[in-house]
Amino acid sequence: MTEISREALEAAIREYKDPYLERDLYDLDAVKSVTVEDNGNVAVAVELPYASEGIAGALRQLVGNAVEFVDGVNDVSVTVTQRIRAHQAQRDLQSIAGVKNIIAVASGKGGVGKSTTAVNLALALSQEGARVGILDADIYGPSIGMMLGIKEGTRPDTRENKYFLPVQAHGLQAISMAFLVTDKTPMVWRGPMVSGAVQQLLTQTLWDELDYLIVDMPPGTGDIQLTLAQKVPVTGAVIVTTPQDIALLDCKKGIEMFRKVDIPVLGVVENMSVHICSNCGHEEPLFGHGGGERVAEEYSTLLLGQLPLHMTIREQTDSGNPSVAAEPDSEVARRYRDIARRVSANLSQREANLSAPIPSISISDD
Repeated sequence: MTEISREALEAAIREYKDPYLERDLYDLDAVKSVTVEDNGNVAVAVELPYASEGIAGALRQLVGNAVEFVDGVNDVSVTVTQRIRAHQAQRDLQSIAGVKNIIAVASGKGGVGKSTTAVNLALALSQEGARVGILDADIYGPSIGMMLGIKEGTRPDTRENKYFLPVQAHGLQAISMAFLVTDKTPMVWRGPMVSGAVQQLLTQTLWDELDYLIVDMPPGTGDIQLTLAQKVPVTGAVIVTTPQDIALLDCKKGIEMFRKVDIPVLGVVENMSVHICSNCGHEEPLFGHGGGERVAEEYSTLLLGQLPLHMTIREQTDSGNPSVAAEPDSEVARRYRDIARRVSANLSQREANLSAPIPSISISDD
């Protein structure tokens, strides 16, 4: 039997370039082992550094096909796993127990679909194999509970009358001020009270080993947003905008705000990019064209994706069954999952956080 060349195997595996990081698997340190048996069977173990379940099948096939052409190879098996690490927050703020990475989803102004994007991004990351939670930091207008189909009046369980257990919905761990008050309770609070409430929701919730906590930030770039960005240990931010000129101006302000507090902007999501007619399917850019791409280029960040203005997105979110959960095989869900992989891949290139988090709380029933 022909002896299998290790160099040829490595060359074959290097033919695969990661579609999001644009590097081969050896450059990413993703090849954990290559085992060659006497009968010509080869086993390759790959561990990707980001939420990537949606591309695992293609990776297995492409790497397997490349290795099969190496002289002497009889059979190939490729296993693909993922390992998501904790990455540094701004100014070395101490991380939260049970949470590896916090991603802030923000917008410079309201009405651009920030909360819808935050919910679907969280669901998409979950479908990509990550453990995900979502924190509704929009104290004045909390909507995450309704979007996730959590019934009005739902209250989180508590431990020791001091700590919240997150509410489970669609595989996500969720917490929101809406779970503590009624829908008719106006939050007539000044900025410091809002910032304090968000920090309490964050630190007094017993998160269960999250890879990512998505924080749905309040819209705007005022004192509340700046305070939260300075005090919450955020690993990266995603900015949501529409192609409309006025929204793009506010999008730029949002990027500048995060830069002032040393939070990396992982990219821009352009929402309502085109209107898709529900009757004929005709696409029309009602709010302009190419704005998100221009902003991303100007600030040297990524255009993570473009999402359509479509009636089903609104209907599904209002009914508590967001698009990614309601129709996981739809074009809209596919776009959200692509955005999720881009966010996760971009974040995986940040410096690792090796410091210990705020100690977890030990709960006993004794």
